[in-house]
Amino acid sequence: MIIDMPDTDTREVSKRLIQLREANGVVTMGRVLTLVVCTLDSSEAEDAIDAANDASREHPCRVIVLARGDRNAATRLDAQIRVGGDAGAAEVIVLRLQGDLVSHESSVVVPFLLPDTPVVAWWPRGAPDFPSKDSVGRLATRRITDATFAPDPQDTIKKRRDSYAAGDTDLAWSRVTYWRALLAAALDEAPFEPVESVTVSGLQDEPALDMLAGWLAARLACPVIRETGELKVEMHRSSVSISIARPQHGRTATLTRTGEPDQRFALARRETRDCLAEELRHLDADEVYAEALTGIERVIYE
Repeated sequence: MIIDMPDTDTREVSKRLIQLREANGVVTMGRVLTLVVCTLDSSEAEDAIDAANDASREHPCRVIVLARGDRNAATRLDAQIRVGGDAGAAEVIVLRLQGDLVSHESSVVVPFLLPDTPVVAWWPRGAPDFPSKDSVGRLATRRITDATFAPDPQDTIKKRRDSYAAGDTDLAWSRVTYWRALLAAALDEAPFEPVESVTVSGLQDEPALDMLAGWLAARLACPVIRETGELKVEMHRSSVSISIARPQHGRTATLTRTGEPDQRFALARRETRDCLAEELRHLDADEVYAEALTGIERVIYE
């Protein structure tokens, strides 16, 4: 069910939500969090809603989508409520802002926050330089950005360290979860020698690889080189070399170890909805993410 409410205000939207709850049995019971999605414009909102709806099947929530319009236009709020099959396991409230409201997003959001539940803020694109200091970010216990779609992804992920606050994370980090698991498993086999050097290669504008390189630099305390080339991670011990490689647009990775047959693993690029669902599983500070950001400073770029 989709209900459009053009040229309205937050009070009228709240009243309509209550009416829906009473008339149709639409309830907020069982919602485990409020997800606030801050989009740059209405055209971006639909992709974000699709990802949030998919993630909500694992984490039932109220989704509040802020779609920014023209700051110079007349002040206006157009709202839309989606429930039932059009909202996954969520309750979606789309708020399209015009004029002065664009500069007062938090004031529009507050009336719709579920009581006694965590608030998560997500910027699919155009995240603020300091998410924890943003007006919506201050309402949230968890703040999710995505450097992948920034104008300069590599520079953006490097700057995340300077803006980091407990509760921050980036979907570039979630995109390498399976890579991290494979690398950890590969190192957890004999011979248990120190890793002497690591090379991480791939697309220059893929910040997930910078996060992976930073994590390896922080954990292994050895030289880590980040270069442009085929998608591959190579780790060298004194008697054994290990590499994991995958075609840029492939779905299967090959693990190669000195003196052993190659092994193949499913390792497709993760979709935004899967990364978002992962980040919603834990709402505490991600200390390993913070450690990986610090590790980027130690990475050697070639």
